[in-house]
Amino acid sequence: MNSRAIRAVIRKDLSAVLRSKAVLIPLILVPLFLLVVVPAITVFAGGAASSASTTGASSDIAQLLSMVPEGLRTILNGYQGDQIWVVFATVYMFAPLFLVLPMMVSSVIAADSFVGERERKTLEALLHTPLTNWELLLAKTLSAWLAALAVSLVGFVLYTVVVNLIGWPTMGRVFFPNLMWMVLMFWVAPAAAGLGLGTTVLISSRVNTFQEAYQTSGLIVIPIVALVIAQSVGVMYFSVELTLLLGLGIWAIDVLLFWVGARTFKRDALITRL
Repeated sequence: MNSRAIRAVIRKDLSAVLRSKAVLIPLILVPLFLLVVVPAITVFAGGAASSASTTGASSDIAQLLSMVPEGLRTILNGYQGDQIWVVFATVYMFAPLFLVLPMMVSSVIAADSFVGERERKTLEALLHTPLTNWELLLAKTLSAWLAALAVSLVGFVLYTVVVNLIGWPTMGRVFFPNLMWMVLMFWVAPAAAGLGLGTTVLISSRVNTFQEAYQTSGLIVIPIVALVIAQSVGVMYFSVELTLLLGLGIWAIDVLLFWVGARTFKRDALITRL
């Protein structure tokens, strides 16, 4: 394996990301919105509603506890008053939304992996490098995957700080992250990044523009929305066990995607699209 050439392609792709506003701006704005703005608004809105009406707040919390699965109800019953809402919102409700981050980052970079090369008129030179089809595909996917992991880790640290700061007046202690979030970050998030880039690389090698590739790959967010809805209506909740199984299922899909990608990726087909 030509590891030196693979590293060169990865460095080139990451440099292109840092120079592209169309790629870089979403990588900055989306994490800030998902991990800072939305949690802060949610927690403060819940606290404001509680302050406005103590009776109404008690009724809302009782209704919330009646809707969640029994396992989560048992966990939340260990807290009091507004603490229940803070823990539910920041620890459980936002858990599936966090997976949007690695999927989005890997999708944006992977969408630029081949289509961006074509738009920058650098694809022909890349395809004539001594890399094999498999090595070229590996380099392209690794650049997106590693970037997604880096952004996810930074986002996780940012979310940890934000959640503990906005929750401190109610909780009176550092309460985040818990074991489930550690599994989510280090087991499920890498798999979600692989799902995003695996899908998008297959798409980007067959379409003509970055926007077309990115918009088409956005469909992979639909399962995440389904998880959010399922947890909101009490069908399930992100326990440690469910998170481990979810990661295992996504990793299995990743393996299938890369197997298909390795078998179908041909640089000759890309050259004919120049």
